[in-house]
Amino acid sequence: MSSDICLVIFDVDGTLIDSQASILASMKSAFTGLDLPVPTREETLSVVGLSLPVVMARLAPEQDAAIQARLVEGYKAGFNALRHSGGGDAISPLYPQALEVLGQLAARDEVFLGIATGKSRRGLDHLFDLHGFGPIFHTVQVADDHPSKPHPSMVETCLKQTGVAAQRAVIVGDTTYDIEMGRAAGIHALGVNWGYHSADMLMAAGARQVLPNFGALPDQLDEIWSET
Repeated sequence: MSSDICLVIFDVDGTLIDSQASILASMKSAFTGLDLPVPTREETLSVVGLSLPVVMARLAPEQDAAIQARLVEGYKAGFNALRHSGGGDAISPLYPQALEVLGQLAARDEVFLGIATGKSRRGLDHLFDLHGFGPIFHTVQVADDHPSKPHPSMVETCLKQTGVAAQRAVIVGDTTYDIEMGRAAGIHALGVNWGYHSADMLMAAGARQVLPNFGALPDQLDEIWSET
């Protein structure tokens, strides 16, 4: 693999997709289905990006493993119902400029694109079908196949599949879990200020910068790669 090749790995929820409405609705469905108190908006959004079993263990720590597993299944069922209700663009829209910037990066021969998400394969495939951007990604890692973030497994697999050196790779995400995952794998990390964790939290976790909008990403990437 050429040493000139670069890799940009994107988180999905809160980074590419504004999935807040669907996440909150699915969480409400899971908890009300078992007659349990529904977590607050803040509690729910604070754990976006983690794998569902970890999410439910954090949101319902007083419940045993069997109940937590039922919450996971209830969340999946609620999300699946939303998928089939129509209006996918309304409940899972792309953030402004996301598709445009992804297209710009995909057009560069020296740039590979990847995904590292806490979503399931089924959930991600739905978004690929909805927005049509699946083919531009060279490597795609989902929660089904890896430990939960911030474990570096997803990033390490992206590097292995593309053959890109860690110093030429960047993770872009909205949560401390994304930043910590990237740092643990030895790659650069950029935060975004439109997701679910604050800019201060992202910088404290080790983000190099927190992007104010998607349009700022290409220049930040070029700056990083000019140094490596």
